[in-house]
Amino acid sequence: MMMKITLGSAKALSLICATALLWGCQQPASRDRNQPKVVATTAVLCDLAQQIGSDSIDLTCLLQPDQDPHVYTPTPEDRRAVEEAQLVLYGGYDYEPSLIRIVQATQSAAPKLAVYEAAVPTPLLGGAHDHDHGEKAGDDHGHDHAEEKTAAATADADQTPDPHVWHDARNGIAIAQVVTQALSELQPAEASTYQQREQAIVAELQQIQAWIPQQIATIPANQRRLITTHDSFGYYARAYGLTESGAIAGLSTQEQPTPTRLTELVNSLRAAQVPTVFRETTSNPQLIGTVAQEAGVQVSAQPLYVEGPGGADSPAPNYQQMLIHNTCAIATGLGGRCQPPQRQS
Repeated sequence: MMMKITLGSAKALSLICATALLWGCQQPASRDRNQPKVVATTAVLCDLAQQIGSDSIDLTCLLQPDQDPHVYTPTPEDRRAVEEAQLVLYGGYDYEPSLIRIVQATQSAAPKLAVYEAAVPTPLLGGAHDHDHGEKAGDDHGHDHAEEKTAAATADADQTPDPHVWHDARNGIAIAQVVTQALSELQPAEASTYQQREQAIVAELQQIQAWIPQQIATIPANQRRLITTHDSFGYYARAYGLTESGAIAGLSTQEQPTPTRLTELVNSLRAAQVPTVFRETTSNPQLIGTVAQEAGVQVSAQPLYVEGPGGADSPAPNYQQMLIHNTCAIATGLGGRCQPPQRQS
């Protein structure tokens, strides 16, 4: 299906790509048999563990940048890596359900840490969607505005914690701190080095945290509405002054929207009068393309990195760059501007 592309897509692409020159990505370290074995299940955890642990750990990343954690099927190699690990870092909040089951079933004495749950103990709540069972989106639309989501401590039992905590840079800082603490307990002799790397990451994220609202502020106030492939930007919307107006499915990418839900989304898009909707790198672009075409709305030329960094050859090679890329894509797509941040010296 042919998709409409924003007129400023070439300019947006140049802006986003230019930021990669400012915010580089560390290369994976060579492995040493004497290094402790660390397993990270998600792309965000893998990237931060690599940035902090560098060549002092033997890091195995179970999910690759182009893989969807909601529907991923583990391999025998994944199970073996978890069983042999001396530390397992996983997300939690049912983000990667099949991998969580493997981690929790493993009988090894190695620490197994649900990092997102430790870093963000009171998450936002979405609708009653389940990543593992994939209820139909029509059962519960799951498109509440970000400000209408409540903390887990006060929510109904049937609501699902939103696991996409890293889209708020402040939560990214908390995640980096949890990873640093876990690696320091694993390798006490390296603790001071880990803390120095964590401090550098925190400084970058604090700069990004201040920079993002400046870009969002350039979007016309009546166009600060974010519509994506699935409910994953609630934290971003709440933190940076956007309204998460809708999604093709709920919290899980494996859900298939009903015809009624698609009609609702088309009508919602027309009523919202947004210039652009956004596809995601790990989702099928056909769904959002269909809705956008029916509503007469453009689809952004720049997909959003939802599940984590996109790898060394992508515009979002690490976590920090992912936040920058997504912000530039959103700001320019919704009629604003993006001025890439200056790298701290």
